[in-house]
Amino acid sequence: MNEFIVAPQPLDPRLTRTVAGIDQTGAAVETKVPVERPLTLYLNGQEIVTMMTIGDHPEDLALGYLLNQNMLRPGDDVTGIDFDDDLGVVVVRTAHRTNFEEKLKKKTLTSGCAQGTAFGDVMERFDAVRLDPDEVIRTSWLYALSRKINTRPSLYLEAGAIHGCVLCETDRPLIYVEDVGRHNAIDKIAGYMYRNAIPPAGKMLYTTGRLTSEMVIKTVQMEISVLMSRSGFTASGVDLARQAGLTLIGRAKGSRFIVLAGAERLRFDAPVPAGGSGGARFRDDESRDRRPHDD
Repeated sequence: MNEFIVAPQPLDPRLTRTVAGIDQTGAAVETKVPVERPLTLYLNGQEIVTMMTIGDHPEDLALGYLLNQNMLRPGDDVTGIDFDDDLGVVVVRTAHRTNFEEKLKKKTLTSGCAQGTAFGDVMERFDAVRLDPDEVIRTSWLYALSRKINTRPSLYLEAGAIHGCVLCETDRPLIYVEDVGRHNAIDKIAGYMYRNAIPPAGKMLYTTGRLTSEMVIKTVQMEISVLMSRSGFTASGVDLARQAGLTLIGRAKGSRFIVLAGAERLRFDAPVPAGGSGGARFRDDESRDRRPHDD
């Protein structure tokens, strides 16, 4: 695989809007802000959820959401995906009948920004997944990934107020997607992997957001053994990662990182890079990498 098979499109005019305002001195300014759009997801004839999203990769988002909610299973036969941009509707069709009325009654609001929603028992598959204990992570890969991801042109650098997730293999970032919520971004990767038959073995996930229980659960359900973030941890995220045998790496900024679960996979094969964060320069104070725990 090559690097960045899928990459952000920060210059796509549909994804941002220029808004006028004033700065701290009262001077007139113009700045770009991400655009949120509602996307209503149907599974066969049943309405599942309306998500707020920037609007790119709708088919992947729909598939990934259903997979990570256990409404689709990896072996299910998806016969079609229909997306109507004007209506903001995506319909996923399967060969077998589906009915999730009872599951839809049990709703959990997640900790994700842009308010994610999980239906039913989000732990349905969690305990059954067995992550490969023999996978190895080299520190040289972590340093290379941090540099490549944080210097890649992105909507985050263009407009801020956005999250990204990246599917990686060794020191190569492969699939880099963004959205207003990290839960949407990870679902897009799950959907892309499903549609393109990308195996989870040897893969890592990088996210810009907090390492919460939601992110850990979705990573484990995707059967990926490593989750890495430049942000911090929650206690429930750490507990679930240890329970599942997931390697959890946080506060990964330039030459720094902390591992709170699965450290046995780590191999220290490179010296710690000297000086600086090794990351990107951000456009505005909201996105500036100034705190060790920012979301």
